[in-house]
Formats: sequence, structure tokens, C-alpha cells
Amino acid sequence: MNDDTDRYLSRFRRVLAHIEAHLDEALDGERLSGVAMYSKWHFQRQFAELFEMGVHEYVQTSRLRRAAQQLAYRDLPIMEIALTSGYEGPEAFARAFRKRTGMSPSDFRKAPDWETWHDLIQPFTKLRSQHMQPAFTASDVRIVDFPASRVAAIEHRGDPHRIGDTIRRFIDWRKQNHLPPRIAATYNIAYDDPQQVPADQFRFDICAATEREIEPNDSGVIAKVIPAGRCAVLRHIGTEDTLPQSIRALYASWLPASGEEPRDFPLFMQRVKFFPDVPEHEAVTDIFLPLK
Repeated sequence: MNDDTDRYLSRFRRVLAHIEAHLDEALDGERLSGVAMYSKWHFQRQFAELFEMGVHEYVQTSRLRRAAQQLAYRDLPIMEIALTSGYEGPEAFARAFRKRTGMSPSDFRKAPDWETWHDLIQPFTKLRSQHMQPAFTASDVRIVDFPASRVAAIEHRGDPHRIGDTIRRFIDWRKQNHLPPRIAATYNIAYDDPQQVPADQFRFDICAATEREIEPNDSGVIAKVIPAGRCAVLRHIGTEDTLPQSIRALYASWLPASGEEPRDFPLFMQRVKFFPDVPEHEAVTDIFLPLK
């Protein structure tokens, strides 16, 4: 990629970041062309040719994605979700949501159809993973002594597209046990790369740090320990769609040049700031690579 191409793409990456940060506001072509600093007469064609998706569709899909996360994982009223998604009221929002997903917002909240959802969102996710890749250098990686941490864990086993159901069960358990993220740090233990194992063999734990004893429960939450030890830590800021690139960079670029060796414990992450509670570009995930 030459310098002119990189400068061109950077102007459109700025547009994507602006959309993420201002989903509650009017995002018409004139405003976004100003962010890109291109003529409004050409911006829509430029955007569509570059991303294979029109800017209006991209904005609507961004809002739909946040709305779906809020419906599935948060208790916000549907009226509030509708208004912050750019609709005049819940009826207009419901029509648009049903048209895209085949479900009403209330039905999706009760029982999300994750397979249909992932099929719908896949082109959007692919676009973002290609064009919003994080950049980092070796100096962005730090080595820490991680203390042994007791956690309450729910084990997701099977299709990664179904992990939303496991997340919902864990959120309900946290609410029942008064362990919100603000007082109990959230960790994930990533045993497998979802791109490298069959879907039915995928393993992933969702955890909350706590010193409490874990009482028997119907949610499947059990006690575990993330062991103490040295870890390389890389902070990933931004969309979940590019998290695999940050993990890949840690293994492919940093580790071979570091002289370090991985320890016999899986990669794990701490979710410091969450989407949809913060805009995606403000989400923060610390990636821990255990070292000998």
C-alpha cells in the first residue's frame, strides 16, 4: 500500500470512528462527507465502492447492532433503545428491526435467534475487521506479574455463534448475586481460537472475579482460579471485530521477537470497558499471554 492509498483509507477510517462515536445523532451524507473532507457529491459513491456497503446501510447496521446488544444484555426500555437508534418511536423501530432480523424487538429480547443474527451481521463484521485494524508496536506490550485470582466462571462449550446465550445466563447470575462488573472484574479464558477448531469443540469461559464461595446454581456457574504468573499484556481498544487481529499480532509479531515462552495456561482477557455501555471505539480489553 502506497502513502496516497493509506491517506485515502485513513480518511474513511475516520468516518467509521465518527459513526461509532455519534450513533445517537443525525448522521447524514453531508455530515459524514465533511468528516472525510470529500465533496458530498462524490462521498456516497466513494464509501460504497470502498466498503461494498452504502453509508446509510452502514449507519443503520451500526445502530441495529448496538440495539440488539442492548436488547439481549441490558434492561433498557425499548422506547429508549428506539429513540437512540434514530427512530421516532417504538413502532417505527419495531418495523425496521423485524424487517432486518425477522423478529420483533421484544421477541429478540426474550430469545435471540443468534444464527440469523450472525448471518445478517457477517458482511458488516467483515468490513470492520478489514478496515479498522489496530496498530501496535512491541513497546505497547508490557510484562506483569498477575496475582492468582479466584473467579466465578460459566463454561461455554460449542458453537461460538451461540455464546450469546451463555452470556445472558451469566449476566442473570451476576444480577442475582450482586456482582456487577463495576465491583467484580470480568475475565474471559480463551482455550481455543474459533477459527482453528470445529464449532462443537470450541471452549471459552466467562468469569467474574470474586472471593465468595460459589453456591450450587442452575446457571452452571462454578468456582475457578486464574493462576498467578508472568504475563505479556496488550491493551486492545476498539471494536470486538478486530480483537482477533490484536491477539494474532501478539503471537505472530511480539512473541517470536521477545525471547519469551508461553506458560501452560490459556490466553485470557480482562474486559475493562464494555460495548454497548460505551461506544465501540472506547471499549477496552486487556489481552494476557501467560509466560514462563
